[in-house]
Amino acid sequence: MRISQLEGRKVALWGWGREGRAAYHAIRTRLPALPLTLFCSADEALEAESMGDAALVTESDANAERLSTFDVVVKSPGISPYKPEAVAAAGQGTRFIGGTALWFGEHADEHGTAVSTVCVTGTKGKSTTTALLAHLLRAGGHVTALAGNIGLPLLEVLEPRVTPEFWAIELSSYQTGDVAESGVRPQVAIALNIFPEHLDWHGSHERYVEDKLRLLTGARPRIAVLNANDARLTAIGAQLIAQGDVDVRWFGHAAGWHLREDDLHRGDTFVMDTRALPLPGRHNRGNLCAVLTAIEALGLDATALAPNAASFRPLPNRLQTVGTRDGVTFVNDSISTTPHASLAALDCFRERRVAILVGGHDRGLPWEDFANAMRTHAPVAIVTMGQNGPRIHALLEPLVAQAGFVLDAATDLSDAMAKARAALGGEGVVLLSPGAPSFGAYRDYVARGRHFAELAGFDPDTISAIPGLGIA
Repeated sequence: MRISQLEGRKVALWGWGREGRAAYHAIRTRLPALPLTLFCSADEALEAESMGDAALVTESDANAERLSTFDVVVKSPGISPYKPEAVAAAGQGTRFIGGTALWFGEHADEHGTAVSTVCVTGTKGKSTTTALLAHLLRAGGHVTALAGNIGLPLLEVLEPRVTPEFWAIELSSYQTGDVAESGVRPQVAIALNIFPEHLDWHGSHERYVEDKLRLLTGARPRIAVLNANDARLTAIGAQLIAQGDVDVRWFGHAAGWHLREDDLHRGDTFVMDTRALPLPGRHNRGNLCAVLTAIEALGLDATALAPNAASFRPLPNRLQTVGTRDGVTFVNDSISTTPHASLAALDCFRERRVAILVGGHDRGLPWEDFANAMRTHAPVAIVTMGQNGPRIHALLEPLVAQAGFVLDAATDLSDAMAKARAALGGEGVVLLSPGAPSFGAYRDYVARGRHFAELAGFDPDTISAIPGLGIA
């Protein structure tokens, strides 16, 4: 759907976060007089009303009856379409779309493709992968936009002053369906991996997987770059190949870009040793293979661009070394919101003495795999915290005597850090990789990471900025 197609329809906005504000401004740019209703909180309503837009009215109660009176509701990504009121209104004919769908609608060519777009999704690693893609393309002299879920809504760059040659777009599972809804095909889509996440938004693990895969099954990119070592993605890849209209390229496969131990190969050709690259964790170095496969899919020389990974700046809150104090190194992995992410973080520091902080908002994700891994690969200490802290603690407690790690429970992040420091005794790594969202205690994972840095004695402002956002 293009923004112009909203003309003459009853339209509402649902949510007034950054994505909601971006949708409002994009619509107003094209349709300055279109009547709009904004569903938001009382505080947000005051902010919206201060703009003096006579064609904008605010309401606080987005109930099913009221939502069903609109033809189109442009909702923010954090609002689940599976909420009962949304489901009921959709049943009455209301169409729910997001800003991502509107952006893609504005970027379709005559063949229904958003040319030069590379969309990246996956349960973990997608932000670093998207940023690395933009970094390598720019290193090759290509003007590239870095946007999407990584921190810059696509609608904020709807009409850029400089037209990018390529778009590197991160998509969360909240947004992949929007691309399918737009009816516009990405040129390239990268799918890294799939683990259980966001069950509260999606309603079930099965629906999470289904929604995540809509970037492939619904949006049907011209080229799909898939992880050959993920069972779900190999199955989907086989389906896409059988259907015939998507060109499937594999990474992590011996015939393409892959790692052999720490060495990067293109087929049988050695390219470089990845150990010195500023990509924390082997999984991130593996995702370099995804980036290089996508660059080849764009028709560029990936082998020539690969060495530029050495100048990549790691992103904040993603296995980010904040600094060292009194023999203890503090690592901020606040974006970790699944137990699998916490396990991957621990693997990065398997040669170090580690005290890991786990727990946060409880979305019902299973921690049994994490607990089982602790039987043989436990760190020095595990400190549980947050809403699901007691549940994680109960799973781990029977393993303490056998595995020989310190297990402690904390009341909050400050208490957790104090207990972690004490367990390390002045040597090692305090690793914040909570495996759970920050809701309740913090506004978001960024605020949690900033507090972690502050408690460790470092300036939170210096660790928060995402390098490379926008067009360059």
